[in-house]
Amino acid sequence: MKTSEIKELSTSDLLERIDTEKTNLVRMKLNHAITPLENTMKLKEAKLTVARLLTELRARELKQKSN
Repeated sequence: MKTSEIKELSTSDLLERIDTEKTNLVRMKLNHAITPLENTMKLKEAKLTVARLLTELRARELKQKSN
């Protein structure tokens, strides 16, 4: 997910997407522990997506506090 797509999401959608992506990441880690994934870069991409979402959420919180 690109940063521009993340910025277009509303805060409630952002929170929902964070929850979904974290759940997806946990499932991928569990599946990888049982049977190795063909493409392990998907784990890295999922981590980066969660980090991007959390960064945008934090930026919105800080912006709201400063206003």
